[in-house]
Amino acid sequence: MDKMKQETADLTQENIARIGELFPNVITEMKDENGKLKKGINFDLLKQELSGDVVDGEESYNFTWVGKKASIVEANTPIRKTLRPCIEESKNWETTENLYIEGDNLDVLKLLQESYLNSIKMIYIDPPYNTGNDFIYRDKFMMDEEEYEKKIDLHDEEGNLLFKNTETRGRFHSSWCSMMYSRLKLARSLLTEDGVIFISIDDNEVHNLKKVCDEVFGEQNFVDFFLWTKTSTPPSLSKKVRKTVEFLLCYEKEKNNQSFFGSSLDNGDAPLLNTGNPYRTLVFPPNSIQFTFFDSGTIEARNYSKVELLNDVVVKSFRNTNEVSFSGEFKWSQEKLDEEIALGTYFIVKSDKLSLRFQRKEDKKNFKAPNNLFSDIELNKSSNVATNESAVKELIELNLDGFFDYPKPTSLLRKLTKMVTHDSPGSIIIDFFSGSATTAHAAMQLNAEDGGNRKFIMVQLPEPCDEKSEAFKAGYKNICEIGKERIRRAGDKINKEIEEGNKQLKLGEEPKKPVDIGFRVLKVDTTNMKDIYYAASEYTQNLLTDQISNIKEDRTDLDLLYGVLLEWG
Repeated sequence: MDKMKQETADLTQENIARIGELFPNVITEMKDENGKLKKGINFDLLKQELSGDVVDGEESYNFTWVGKKASIVEANTPIRKTLRPCIEESKNWETTENLYIEGDNLDVLKLLQESYLNSIKMIYIDPPYNTGNDFIYRDKFMMDEEEYEKKIDLHDEEGNLLFKNTETRGRFHSSWCSMMYSRLKLARSLLTEDGVIFISIDDNEVHNLKKVCDEVFGEQNFVDFFLWTKTSTPPSLSKKVRKTVEFLLCYEKEKNNQSFFGSSLDNGDAPLLNTGNPYRTLVFPPNSIQFTFFDSGTIEARNYSKVELLNDVVVKSFRNTNEVSFSGEFKWSQEKLDEEIALGTYFIVKSDKLSLRFQRKEDKKNFKAPNNLFSDIELNKSSNVATNESAVKELIELNLDGFFDYPKPTSLLRKLTKMVTHDSPGSIIIDFFSGSATTAHAAMQLNAEDGGNRKFIMVQLPEPCDEKSEAFKAGYKNICEIGKERIRRAGDKINKEIEEGNKQLKLGEEPKKPVDIGFRVLKVDTTNMKDIYYAASEYTQNLLTDQISNIKEDRTDLDLLYGVLLEWG
């Protein structure tokens, strides 16, 4: 029972809660005068959030790293860039609701803040894994080895190196954490209040990523680690362990009661008794139990095989006509039993052992949550989540073989998307490390399966293809060109399969509608406007002609329109 506090509200804690809603990463723990833990504010971090420059102060473990404050500044710093439409590389420009954006995802996430604030239901990313080598996202807070060593006082007074860096030296952990921190901060604001993010990661940075996400999203919004069996043929060279799984971290923007879709209930009957459950007494109302082995009469109260019948049951036409009480190791409480009966669940007794079983009323809204292991074999049942090997086969089917080393299978992305959007099939999904565009392929495929209208936003840096690679030999200059072609081919294949399936419909069956397989290509570029700000001493006679129009000469009306759309959200 709730007790009255007999005191006014703790405004300090309420203010802390409000600040935590805006900046969950500044919430920390501290001890009160009685030594008990309470929520508090890390004011150094809060000052950094409200500052456009790096705030002075010693950085120490909190979780922290060299360059963390600079990454916060980088996330909060405005940019003078825009998104320019590219119709010639798009598909179904006039009708599609999907986007493919080329450019650094840090810039893109900033540019999308106005238009997609609190609008994205699901984010999936497969960021570059930290293998101990540098990576291509060279943000302002990245640092070279000499700068890093100076920052952490790696040398003694005589200039000698205090310790030797390992292959996975801290410089790369710091750079990787900084790269992820700024992007995740921006990504969080795009999520709807019940939005969800999934992040694929291997064991090199999984622990650091968990700490970063705890700060950005709030530790209380962590859902779980999901494990994906990435290969059926793990490397056999290791003497310690053959790695078969990768991790998927899952966070909600705000903790909520939304259920994740795992699989539909098969509507078959299942046992209500299970050894190891608490011993309880359940009361069943009249007409709730079918005694399939007994037509009419009375079943006497006594101990049976695994259950005790506490009162005589009067059966007529295979149904109990009176209220019945059983004691046994039941899965459910009385409250759960009553909820199920209200939903139409009924109970079956098939033999004189009186082993109770339940069967739910057929309802597509009834489903069970997913297991946190995604595998070809999940608890002796197929989870329909394939491996890297299957992902390679999918690319072969699209004649894109050999272009990516470790693609994700569409079945993995379909499962994640279905988990989150099962009751909102018109949601927007974003992947800002798009790579091979598996997320777009999976969204289109899932729409074809359930008639949904999910929209995707793919973001990818146009990384050049190695001149020795198969992709370059096939004519693809960068990863974006491959990703866009994958969406084109996959989309055509999906709608062709729908068309073929409609030709084979039986009388009375509804034909499926083709899905949106198009996408508008947008590219990050400098602002559409010339830099018209000059010091007084810099003005010359020649500059006067530039003041007639401050729009850059190479910009079209469509460029200006999209610049306005971004500016106005």
